[in-house]
Amino acid sequence: MIAEQLADIRERIAAACRRADRRPDEVTLVGAAKRQPIDKLRAARDAGLTVVGENRVQEAQQKQPEVEGLEWHLIGPLQSNKAKRAVELFSAVHSIDRVKIARALDREATGLNKRLHGFLEVNLGREESKHGFDPDSLVETARPLADLEALAIVGLMAIPPQEEDPLRTRAWFARLRELRDQLCARAEWSDCPGRLSMGMSGDFEIAIEEGATHVRVGTLLFGGRP
Repeated sequence: MIAEQLADIRERIAAACRRADRRPDEVTLVGAAKRQPIDKLRAARDAGLTVVGENRVQEAQQKQPEVEGLEWHLIGPLQSNKAKRAVELFSAVHSIDRVKIARALDREATGLNKRLHGFLEVNLGREESKHGFDPDSLVETARPLADLEALAIVGLMAIPPQEEDPLRTRAWFARLRELRDQLCARAEWSDCPGRLSMGMSGDFEIAIEEGATHVRVGTLLFGGRP
């Protein structure tokens, strides 16, 4: 079942890339595994999934010994007191929502002599229920993070405001792409690859059409959470 769902998602990614005149290998599928059981992660891995996203450090810590052969990304919020464990467990953090977290990750990664990739999370709709950098002040606020030692900021991430019509999220994805372009146009960010982590089960195809390089798909791949 999961193998079929994975194949369908990959075909939909490829179709979205064709519409946007992009290559499918430009898009990384991150299997969002929050509260998903070990057997489903193993099935997805065996079917060809290579990257898993977890929302919580503790959950990844429990699952990783049981499911080898995957690259693990943190896609949920992080408290600074869990920064060291996050560096140990993950190769990328998509949810860097403030300067303090970025500095904590950089400090811990430096101490562990590990190179870590990070995405700056932007609160596009300025929603109180969500974390992230303010879109209007992002460029200035993020300026000190361009020269971190071990944490490489590789792009931006966002979870747009929920819309009844997924097509209305297109404008939010376009806004994140514009912010990425503004950031990467600055001299201090000239080495940033400008990746975009955006799009989930209901809207990942639109996100790809608007430039997503990482899509975080959970329910469509694994089914509903237990």
